[in-house]
Amino acid sequence: MKTKTIIIVFVICLVFISLLVWGYAKNGNTAASVQGVASSEVKSSLIATSTLYDFGTISMKNGDVSKDFTFTNPTNKNVVILGLETSCMCTSALLVEPDGSTKGPFGMPGMGGMTSTNETIKTGENRTLRIIYNPNAHGPAGVGQIDRFITLTDSTGGTLQFEIKAVVTP
Repeated sequence: MKTKTIIIVFVICLVFISLLVWGYAKNGNTAASVQGVASSEVKSSLIATSTLYDFGTISMKNGDVSKDFTFTNPTNKNVVILGLETSCMCTSALLVEPDGSTKGPFGMPGMGGMTSTNETIKTGENRTLRIIYNPNAHGPAGVGQIDRFITLTDSTGGTLQFEIKAVVTP
């Protein structure tokens, strides 16, 4: 009886594994195709001299901190920014217009901030992206290392990503 049970369990496992392999192969999911997904990210034609800023140690009691990044359209055609979003509700962004006025605030999708921009960056034009981080947004649980991302998406589907870091103290 014990041998019969072992054989039945073995056959069931073999059938289950066969179905998994068959379904995986049928969908064309090979290791190469899965790895290709991550490497297919399209870079924006917009460029920035710097995309990372570390605020170092900041205190919650001192309130918001901000950093301005400059980006450029080096191409021979206008680039339209369709979206601008942040990775967390504690971070917002403003697009600074050539005349100094601002557009935004832009924020995390689904958290009340705007994410759609439809902003045209003309050939050779520089723009400023002002990133504002609120160290109090998460309350006492927000103390420690933070790493936030701000992503511009253009009309070609390309992205330009900025990153801010800090160590938050009470």
